[in-house]
Amino acid sequence: MAAPKVAVVGAGVIGLSTALCITETCPSCSVTVLSDQFSPNTTSDVAAGMLIPHTYPGTPIHVQKQWFKETFTYLFDISNSAEASEAGIHLVSGWQVFKNTPKEELPFWSDVVLGFRPMSEAELQKFPQHQFGQAFTTLKCDCPPYLLWLEKRLKATGVQMYTRRVVDLWDLHSEYNVVVNCSGIGAHQLVGDEKLFPIRGQVLKVHAPWVKNFIRDGDGLTYVYPGIHRVTLGGTREKDVWNLSPDPGTTQDIFDRCCSLEPSLQEAQDIKVKVGLRPSRQRVRLQKEVFSQGGLKLPVVHNYGHGAGGFSVHRGTAKEAARLVRECIAALQGSSSRAKL
Repeated sequence: MAAPKVAVVGAGVIGLSTALCITETCPSCSVTVLSDQFSPNTTSDVAAGMLIPHTYPGTPIHVQKQWFKETFTYLFDISNSAEASEAGIHLVSGWQVFKNTPKEELPFWSDVVLGFRPMSEAELQKFPQHQFGQAFTTLKCDCPPYLLWLEKRLKATGVQMYTRRVVDLWDLHSEYNVVVNCSGIGAHQLVGDEKLFPIRGQVLKVHAPWVKNFIRDGDGLTYVYPGIHRVTLGGTREKDVWNLSPDPGTTQDIFDRCCSLEPSLQEAQDIKVKVGLRPSRQRVRLQKEVFSQGGLKLPVVHNYGHGAGGFSVHRGTAKEAARLVRECIAALQGSSSRAKL
């Protein structure tokens, strides 16, 4: 068969990195990214982009660890290159603090991040309301620079990108051999996934260049994440809330909570409020499916539902999705060569 045509639907961090992995795994493919929104208007643009994994109850821990490790290794290599600044990727050290000692003192990812250890008594004095903590160095992706860097990489490999609202994946069957669904929260409508639900996240992006260390409350609700140009303060986790309008009361609450962890933030300037809907489900949907109508078939690979943890595992799940695309193409090539016989 001629060069297989693959469409990736969605241009957030999952869609773009999946498209990039497909070009690496299946270099003979022609890849196109279709999305109604590109950076800076995607959910990924709101994300803090910190590599601290979120746990998916429906996915085996060893699989989640593999996804995280592949992502960390990939981004660590970029952070160690001349492209680090353009890609918006940097190492950041800091603390995860707890009011009570957690049951799990060593999270599954503790040996992937750098220098993971319990905090010393002297360090804990900075957080008088907390009695236990962990110190480590991890990576942070700044958005939109990282998405723009991914787009640039894709264009350099010949990937086409079009602004297009896809309302039914079957509509693509006459143009593409394989479709990859990275539509995030859009999959709720696009494929009618009732297991997918939004978790509304409101964050503040502030100018506070003196803040160099990340601080994360152990429940993951309150956090201070310094980026290259701005510090992200969060946050909220509002399940099944679809509202994208910033709430002033929530803004004040986030600011107060973050100032209780880092009092110097009282002097933060130029506060911008962002809201995003994290596409959440019990497990990431990462699987193949074959759509069929009237004797015609369309192989589809799903890669969505990463919730709050998309940045931490994006490269690992993208590699897995690309492998599934390669299997779909191999099956198509097998059936076309059988048809010739």
